[in-house]
Amino acid sequence: MDTNWVNRWVHAYCRFLTAVIVALLAAMVVLVFGNVVLRYAANSGITVSEELSRWFFVWMTFMGAVVGLQERAHLGTDLLVGRLGRSGKRACLLISQLLMLWITWLIFQGSLAQTRISWDVEAPVSELSMAWLSGVGVVFAVLTAPMLLLDLWRTVTNQMTDADLVMVQESEDRPHLKGQS
Repeated sequence: MDTNWVNRWVHAYCRFLTAVIVALLAAMVVLVFGNVVLRYAANSGITVSEELSRWFFVWMTFMGAVVGLQERAHLGTDLLVGRLGRSGKRACLLISQLLMLWITWLIFQGSLAQTRISWDVEAPVSELSMAWLSGVGVVFAVLTAPMLLLDLWRTVTNQMTDADLVMVQESEDRPHLKGQS
C-alpha cells in the first residue's frame, strides 16, 4: 500500500488547520484586546467576547493537538524505548498506537454523547448551541483516528524506519525549529 499520497494529503490538511488556528488566535486577540480597550476607554464592553474567546481557545487546543500528532511534536520520553532493539521499539510503538486509538475512541464517544445532550442548550451570552463547544472532541477524534490508523498500519506491516519507531524527537533534532526547512 503506497501511503505517500495519504501523507501529502495529511500534511496539506494540517497546514490548513494551522491557518485556522492562526485565524482563531487572531480573532481571540481582537476580541479580548478590543474588550479591554472598550472597558478602559468607554466603560463598556463586548459581552460575547469572553465566551467566544474561550470557545476559540478550546478549538485551537484540539486542532493544535491534531497538528502536533502529525508532526510528532507531543511531549514524551525515549529513556526506555531508545535502548530497545528494533522489535522492542516496534512492540512499544504498537502498544502506544493501540492505546492512542482507544483514547481517541473514548474522546469520540464522550464528546458525541455530550454534543447530543447539549444540542438544544444555549450558551448564556451568545445563545449559540453548546454543541459547538462539546463537538470539538468529535472533530478531533475524526481527524486523528485516520492518522493513527495509518501509523498503526505502517507499524504492523513493518514500513516504519528505525527513526520512526521512536516517536519522540528532541528539539535539536527538529530542523524547522532551527530556522531550516
